[in-house]
Amino acid sequence: MPALKPTEFTGTILWLGRVPVEGDGVRSVPTGTLGIGFAGSEGERHSGLTRASCSRVTSQHPRGTEIANARQLTVLSAEEIAGTAARMGLDAIDPTWIGASIILQGLPDLTHLPPSSRLQSTDGTTLVVDMENRPCALPGREIEQERAGFGKLYKRAAEGRRGVTAWVERPGTLRLGDVLTLHVPDQRLWAHAEAVLLAR
Repeated sequence: MPALKPTEFTGTILWLGRVPVEGDGVRSVPTGTLGIGFAGSEGERHSGLTRASCSRVTSQHPRGTEIANARQLTVLSAEEIAGTAARMGLDAIDPTWIGASIILQGLPDLTHLPPSSRLQSTDGTTLVVDMENRPCALPGREIEQERAGFGKLYKRAAEGRRGVTAWVERPGTLRLGDVLTLHVPDQRLWAHAEAVLLAR
């Protein structure tokens, strides 16, 4: 019996990019197509089958521990980015400033998609949602270079709107204009989730 349920919710790819391996910022470079393998996007800073653990998982692993790479790609919502820009008092946020891999339009509440959801193109290329991508200071540094005085506003403005991290389940090529369909796990929410989250 299938464990994932196809939905009527879709997102259209408006923008694709890669964060170059060189450098220490998160600025991405736009591209018209994104070839992705099991390790992610070739020549991308976050690609690889494994990665060094970071601040997001310090409750599980000492920083720098080699772990499986479930954050090969960063997927964001055009609508949520616009909301973040409005909160900051900016007309717009350039996707290159925030290290985006994929920007989708039309998929509501993208940042809060259930973990393990799939985003699948018509040719079968499939991404697995890991979890919400928490805002950090690095995009703010890029924004500050372009819009002085606004970089420090990013982290708070992007709360709940920073998109998700994802890994590749089925390789392929993504193109501007491709439509990704959302598939969600066919299970109810964990009965104790609210109590655990409120205890943080």
